[in-house]
Amino acid sequence: QVQLAESGGGTVQAGGSLRLSCAASGRTFSRYTMGWFRQAPGKEREFVAYISRGDGNTYYTNSVRGRFTISRDSAKNTVYLQMNSLKPEDTAVYYCAADGFGIGSTQPREYRSWGQGTQVTVSS
Repeated sequence: QVQLAESGGGTVQAGGSLRLSCAASGRTFSRYTMGWFRQAPGKEREFVAYISRGDGNTYYTNSVRGRFTISRDSAKNTVYLQMNSLKPEDTAVYYCAADGFGIGSTQPREYRSWGQGTQVTVSS
């Protein structure tokens, strides 16, 4: 099982940008599909984006498509989430997750490893 640690969260004004990082342990990072999820207070955890193992195919939830970009650097065992044009509704704890079997899913239950989360707050 891979160990994950997110960083890069913080407070930003609406329209601003943040880049989240998720560092993974182990030498088999490239074998995992990596996902980003978020959870706002009182709400369920929701899918944000994933990047597939192998071909690096990416997929985004509609509300962030065109504003967020997921990428990975296998040499650094790190996955990133570049977030631009942030909105107050993007405020949440952001989690990265790893799926060692699939090529991409929007369902949290498909991901076996999770980080501890990083808070993103967007002020209006």
